Amino acid sequence: MEFRVYTVSQLTAEVKYLIEGSFPPVWVEGEVGNFVHHGSGHMYFSLKDEAATLRCVFFRQNNLRLAFRPENGMKVLALGELTVYEPSGQYQLKVAQLRPAGIGELQLAFEQLKARLQAEGFFDPERKRAIPAFPSVVGVVTSPTGAVIRDIVSVIARRCPSVRIVLFPVRVQGEGAAGEIAEGIRALGRWGGADVLIVGRGGGSMEDLWAFNEEAVARAIFECPTPVISAVGHETDFTIADFVADLRAPTPSAAAEFAVPDAAELKAGLRGLSSRLLRAGRERVETAWQELDGLERELSPRRLQARLNYGREHTGSLARLLAVYAGGRLTGGAARWESLRRQLVALNPAGVLGRGFALARTPQGEIIRDAAGVEVGDRVELTLSRGALDCRVEAARTAALPFALPGLPESLKAQKKTVKLNGEENGRQQR
Repeated sequence: MEFRVYTVSQLTAEVKYLIEGSFPPVWVEGEVGNFVHHGSGHMYFSLKDEAATLRCVFFRQNNLRLAFRPENGMKVLALGELTVYEPSGQYQLKVAQLRPAGIGELQLAFEQLKARLQAEGFFDPERKRAIPAFPSVVGVVTSPTGAVIRDIVSVIARRCPSVRIVLFPVRVQGEGAAGEIAEGIRALGRWGGADVLIVGRGGGSMEDLWAFNEEAVARAIFECPTPVISAVGHETDFTIADFVADLRAPTPSAAAEFAVPDAAELKAGLRGLSSRLLRAGRERVETAWQELDGLERELSPRRLQARLNYGREHTGSLARLLAVYAGGRLTGGAARWESLRRQLVALNPAGVLGRGFALARTPQGEIIRDAAGVEVGDRVELTLSRGALDCRVEAARTAALPFALPGLPESLKAQKKTVKLNGEENGRQQR
């Protein structure tokens, strides 16, 4: 029995022919692994389940429109053709479409971009700017033929006709719409003539609104130097542009109301303020007239003469009171001074010496008060009323004086006092 011998290339080509000819395009579900997004734009990864692994290639021309980014561990559905890569002899799935399993492709792309931009600070409240209260020019980025621009023009014309509207016409749906919207935002931002921008479109499905979920639009809003109001879809619709914008309006008409003030309300407010100002002015003038009348009465000759007379009388009364007070103070002061003078004269040592007394001191200057403090032969200095004597002690007598000195302090006189203790009289001799 003869066997056909294949070369490796021949066998691989045969397998390639059998596989590619036997399987039409198929959907394969699995978990993404070993994902690589090559610099050429091609994507390489594997799909795996609990028992097997399938290598996949997703060429650049097919993945350009992929809304989400595949990640390792993500469950996906891949549509493609089975092929054999002959250099390695491995079969693989050449992917034409890729969808997330269990969640819509657009929803997944929305959540991925939202999480990434939030991490970069695109949604931080601190960076959002206030919408100017009195804009003169409003820039609008939207379709020139839709109901949105008509609603915005109608609302602004009704609320504040003096505001000028500048439209940058763009497509708001379909391929290339996101690039046009982003360019419109950048162009009006570079121009700088608008005080605020309104970016939006009417309602629709998630696919219809997708241009406002593109990263290019989000970055254009984030980098725009002019405050931006987003007005995409209806009240329940949310896009990435809504999160990045400085203010989100539920509808385009609401965006126009947020952008400009109501001129009628401003006029009514001004009229009210004008009335209040006039009323306050009249009241102030009336008060000033009343004050002027009061001053005029106060400055009349009769009133001035009366005030002068009263001042004279009051001044005279004060002068009389001052004189009486000063006289009493002077008399009392003179008597007090005379008493003090007499006390000083009585206490003056010179006066005592003038009455015939002498002051005895030791050579060291100590005053001698007791004869027991000196010895016979000690030198003593006697100070008289006029002059002094140097003496030597011949004898010292310690007996009591044979006479009583006038003016001797009472504390030196022996006396008896009667003191009442607990209601009884007890005699105590105090010395």
